[in-house]
Amino acid sequence: MTNIQWPELIIFTILFAVVTVLGFVASRWKAGNTLDHLDEWGLGGRKFGSWITWFLLGGDLYTAYTFVAVPALMFSAGAMGLFALPYTIIVYPIVLMPALRMWSVSRVRGYVTPADFVRGRFGSPTLALLIAITGIIATMPYIALQLVGLEAVLRTMGINGSGIVGHLPLLVAFIILAVYTYQSGLRAPALIAFVKDILIYLVIIVAIIYLPSKLGGWSAIFDSAQAKFDKTPSKADGILLNANNQLQYATLALGSALALFLYPHSLTSVLASRGRSVIKRNMVALPAYSLVLGLLALLGYVAISASVSPITNNATGKPDTNTVVPVLFDSQFSSWFAGIAFAAIGIGALVPAAIMSIAAANLWTRNIYKEYIKKDATPGQEAKQAKLASLIVKFGAVAFILFIDPQFSIDLQLIGGVLILQTLPAVAISLYTRWFHRWGLIAGWIVGIGWGLIMLYNIPNAATGKAHFGGSALSMGNLSIFGWHPFSGSQLQIYVGFVALVANLLIAVIFTVIARQMKVFNGTDDTAPEDYHADEHDKDLREIGVH
Repeated sequence: MTNIQWPELIIFTILFAVVTVLGFVASRWKAGNTLDHLDEWGLGGRKFGSWITWFLLGGDLYTAYTFVAVPALMFSAGAMGLFALPYTIIVYPIVLMPALRMWSVSRVRGYVTPADFVRGRFGSPTLALLIAITGIIATMPYIALQLVGLEAVLRTMGINGSGIVGHLPLLVAFIILAVYTYQSGLRAPALIAFVKDILIYLVIIVAIIYLPSKLGGWSAIFDSAQAKFDKTPSKADGILLNANNQLQYATLALGSALALFLYPHSLTSVLASRGRSVIKRNMVALPAYSLVLGLLALLGYVAISASVSPITNNATGKPDTNTVVPVLFDSQFSSWFAGIAFAAIGIGALVPAAIMSIAAANLWTRNIYKEYIKKDATPGQEAKQAKLASLIVKFGAVAFILFIDPQFSIDLQLIGGVLILQTLPAVAISLYTRWFHRWGLIAGWIVGIGWGLIMLYNIPNAATGKAHFGGSALSMGNLSIFGWHPFSGSQLQIYVGFVALVANLLIAVIFTVIARQMKVFNGTDDTAPEDYHADEHDKDLREIGVH
């Protein structure tokens, strides 16, 4: 670890220390009677108002990996990287009504996880278990990717070792995160999100005004990007989409929008809200983050214009494109401002990582531990299990970085997105109708997950030389249905998750029709129609913090 950028590292460390203090203080912030209950530890007492929820959701959905990966994708592939912009715009009107219904029924029935809702809606522990396992598996690599973003910053500051010593600062950071999350629960990332978002907005506003003026304006920046892409033999990159990747762009954006609020950490932030009005305001206000995301994405083109070269990861010997934005800040700004920018990205890793680990821990506790291991678990025992599980999840994510190529974590996250999308029929659609039979939903899940994984396995990556799991874009000509290629010869690409979801829904419908014709029992629905419209001031609401 030579050439350490001490000014940046000192500022980064100071700001990191500030949020660490906030993390511990958070245990007494808006505290209830006890943290030994999932309502309090895992959902912050279900009483966050509009501002807190806005920062919490923003910190949850717009992660450190987003801040480094989207510009890196723009740097490498061009316009395709902008899929993140329309998907974070259309997601809020899509999820507004389902989010309200999920909040209401969860508030009335005491549900903490989406699998809780599925268990109550269909009376099926098996279906709930599948939803819980999917959520945990999809979340694990997502947490690991926050580490990828944090490591990109550390690498830029000169901490780029090839062994365990090189990862030591990362390990220390996550030990601290683990301790204050264990103590404070969801209140810790909620409080820290204020600092993270203020820093992010400060950095991006300065960067988007200062850098173009320094590099000759946006016209020169776009010309530089186009010149770079013109020199590459690939026809998939460029500042404009081409005929083959437009369908992929559209289906990836739509599929990602449908999947985003199926992730357990997204729903955790929704369920922590005080009432339906809070969620409504946030669905209107959250697109402000999409504006920031669009500006951040353009930094990928700015990095091209600034002749930025990614830093080589000494652990793998390969260039780490995730360092593009950190290197851009390091080369174009003074040390003190670069340090602030690095802290913004680093803290941006801690907030979502904490929320994700809490959400995964809630799934384990409610839908595996309590359902199958200790049915008579007390609220205190549930909270204890969740705290321990959150530690295991965090250090499992660290293990991805320590012992596995970080690129594999990125590939796993692509798989995670395809997997979590297959929970849409059981979670989102079932908020509106119970027409689907629980065995139809299970059959659809099996087909969607299975076929999705098969399609992902058969996608190569020419850039890295990988024969399998090389991305999520499937050429329509390679789409095979039991050996039949309906689009043989087509070079048009489509998002694998979208194809798998269509198959999932089709199978769910077929099995539901069969089950209904055979009059197979569809479980008991514990919810009532009025549950889906309850609000914070309704009388007879279930008391928070009790069973």
